[in-house]
Amino acid sequence: MSTHSTPTPSIAVALHYDGETAPRVTASGRGEVADAICRIAAAHGVPRWEEPQLAVALSQIELGEEVPAALYRAVAEVIAFAYLIAGTAPKSRSEPGGADPA
Repeated sequence: MSTHSTPTPSIAVALHYDGETAPRVTASGRGEVADAICRIAAAHGVPRWEEPQLAVALSQIELGEEVPAALYRAVAEVIAFAYLIAGTAPKSRSEPGGADPA
């Protein structure tokens, strides 16, 4: 007996994080759209993080909506990775242009 599995279409989700508010979903898609998102990100030097379960969860969020609090920890890892790859860090609250202290 042979088994065949249908490959899961690729999923890509782009996030925007300004350091002040919760990250927002700015692009999301499957298959060819996901491939296009990845190509555009690569062309602009945006780091890529591959975690299929997180991508599935984030793909359920409407474009422009904030990431829900339940996903903050996972998304924080992605953001930290992006800063590490870029060799930068978010502005601290005490820096000009940084967030005001609470």
